[in-house]
Parts: sequence; C-alpha cells; structure tokens
Amino acid sequence: MGARAMGVAAALVLAAAAHAALAAEADPEAAGRALAERVYDRPDGRDLATRSVMVLQEKGGRPRVRRMYTYRLDLGGGRVLSLIRFTAPEDIAGTGLLTLDHPGAATDQWLYLPALGRVRRIAGERKGGRFVGSDLYYEDLRDREPDMDRHRLLRRERFQGVLCEVLESVPAEPGNSVYGRRVSWIHPQTLVALRVDFFPKRGGSPLKRLVVHRIQRIQGFWTVMDSTMTELRSGHRTRVTVRKALYDQGLPESLFTQRVLEDPAAERRFRP
Repeated sequence: MGARAMGVAAALVLAAAAHAALAAEADPEAAGRALAERVYDRPDGRDLATRSVMVLQEKGGRPRVRRMYTYRLDLGGGRVLSLIRFTAPEDIAGTGLLTLDHPGAATDQWLYLPALGRVRRIAGERKGGRFVGSDLYYEDLRDREPDMDRHRLLRRERFQGVLCEVLESVPAEPGNSVYGRRVSWIHPQTLVALRVDFFPKRGGSPLKRLVVHRIQRIQGFWTVMDSTMTELRSGHRTRVTVRKALYDQGLPESLFTQRVLEDPAAERRFRP
C-alpha cells in the first residue's frame, strides 16, 4: 500500500472513531446498551476451570489465605453453571458453592458446609450476603444478562493508563439487585472491566470497588488473573489471584449438581 493510500485508510479509521464518539454523545443510552452487550458476549470459552488463591485482609490484620478451584460451563441462552470449591486451609476445605443461572433474573444457589454435612440453599433475599466472609456477595458470583439493567455510556476516562469506556448500569427492576447501580471502566480492546464501583440503592458513595490488576490471554481468551474487591468503608479487601486457567476441556453438565457439591472428590479430575 502506498503512502497516500495508507493516509486515506488512517483517515477513514479516525473518521469512523469520531463518528462512533459523536453517536455515543448523541445517544448515551443506546451506546451504553451496545457496549454492555459486547461485554457480555465477549468470547470466554464454553467452559473454564481455574486454580486460585483468595486472600482476605483487614486493615492492620493478618492476611487469611485460602486455596480454591472454580468451574464454569456456559450452555448458551443465559444458562450458566458454576462451582467453587475450597481446598485449604483445613477449617474451610471442602466448602463449595453451586450456582445455576437461568435465562432472565432467575438463579439457584446452594452452599455446602462440610462441618454441617449438608447442602443449604441460598435464598434470593440473601444475595447481598457475604460469601464465606469475603467481600464478594452471593450476587457477585451470579451471571448478569444485559437485559437486567438499563445502561448508559457516561464518558471516556483513563484508568491504569488505558482510555476506558465508563459504563453505568442501573437495575431495570430494583428487586433484582442489592445495588442501586454499578459503574464500570471497560477496556475497549479486551472488553474486560478494569474497575467496577458498586453503589447502594439510596445513592451516595460506592460501597465496594473491584479493581483488576492483571489480565492475560490464555488459549485465545482474555482472562482476569489478579483482582481485588474492597469494601470502601472498612478497607477490608478480598484478593483473588489465578494460578492456572484451563478453557474448553469439555466439562460435563453433570459436574454442576448437588451430588458433586457434596463430594469434593467428584470434580478432582477436572482440576487444572
């Protein structure tokens, strides 16, 4: 391609970007909705298994380190199945959470506590409860389809040196979330949220903040490898670091059942 042709091509790219920016300014709701759909549809494999470390840290306190495995299976059409299993330390080993997300806002969750030797269903009104004492609510561990929120593109702003799309998402039905709204800083190339602020229902300052420290491309999929959720009032933090991730190994739907939830050995062969 000659210099003149290259200049024309570059001009066309810049013109398209400018047109997109003007369109977003003219209709921030339409631009926000389109961005939310692209984020939700971001390629992330049919299934994923990870080996991770979770560290809970209070201000001035000693860190509490936990080791865990997670599994996710996307069946399409809004059906997403996930399983979390802790393996250490001893006081939490074997504890597991099974989440079955259905099309729309419906979700079923069960928690297995080895000390009690039984599975306990997580009631819908407890979606704002803390998951095993971390800064992650049960709601944070559920899939969330774009239709569950009204979206608006607020602005473009730099975060961690990246010019991000700042997206506001407000629950379409107040009862489908414990949050009043979420504001996300979306990396425009990878479509990964590098930061998310979670606001209470009655406005004010954010309750919590999720910050992604590192992403990595694994098997062609952008993967969050290191992130921290912080409760802003107390300063309590939950950091999750992925040690290994494995996509598309063919996880069976039968892995995501209450029987497997009660039996840690049943998923052991799928651990990465």
